Amino acid sequence: MSEPTRSRQDPPVEQHCDDGCCAPTGAAPQAQREEPGQRRRAVLIRWLRLLVAATISYNVIEAIVAIGSGVAASSAALIGFGLDSVVEVASAAAVAWQFSARQEQVRRLRERRALRIIAVSFFALAAYVTVEAVRTLAGSGDPAPSTVGVVLAALSLVIMPVLSLSQRRIGGKLGSASAVADSKQTLLCTYLSGVLLLGLLLNGLFGWSWADPVVALVIAVVAVQEGREAWSGDNCCAPGGLALATSGEEPHDDCCE
Repeated sequence: MSEPTRSRQDPPVEQHCDDGCCAPTGAAPQAQREEPGQRRRAVLIRWLRLLVAATISYNVIEAIVAIGSGVAASSAALIGFGLDSVVEVASAAAVAWQFSARQEQVRRLRERRALRIIAVSFFALAAYVTVEAVRTLAGSGDPAPSTVGVVLAALSLVIMPVLSLSQRRIGGKLGSASAVADSKQTLLCTYLSGVLLLGLLLNGLFGWSWADPVVALVIAVVAVQEGREAWSGDNCCAPGGLALATSGEEPHDDCCE
């Protein structure tokens, strides 16, 4: 007996294909193009979160040590350096808050708020440090030498460039202005570490107490400049870069590399 022929009403036999060759025309190639970019982006975001966590942890310790030793030595520069660490914690926390969102659209909406938080933190730092530096120059008391401050400044001079460069590169690849702004804040901490170290050494070795408030004023000036850039969003990678990154393409911006 011959096998019955399949009726025209019978559903078509389902074909199984693991490599996507049976998907609708154009769907598989599109998925294959997008999937590597999405995976790479997810990896970059995980690395960024780890860097932000490391930055927050170090700066909490740095702030406690700097402010404590600064109060003990009546050093406006050390206190200002410690407050800069507090600003860095706020800045990194803003980036962590932004990238805690799973949806790309939500992260884009949080970008501007994160930049404003970073900017306001800079301005608050500059205001306080300026007042304290002027008071010291006016004769409210000479800062004492601080060995703890020297060690802390030297340590930060080594650690901060690594954190800043790593976060800047990842932020640039993600097209995130807030991540790049936060990396610039960390880089600012590197510069301030060098200036602070110089001021503390001049005071400790030669008794030049005026070097401490001068260093504090340098910190304030740089903080104002960085705050203005963060407020205007002028941080290499414009917020719109996030939209580019969703397509799996890397934003091309040499200053973020």
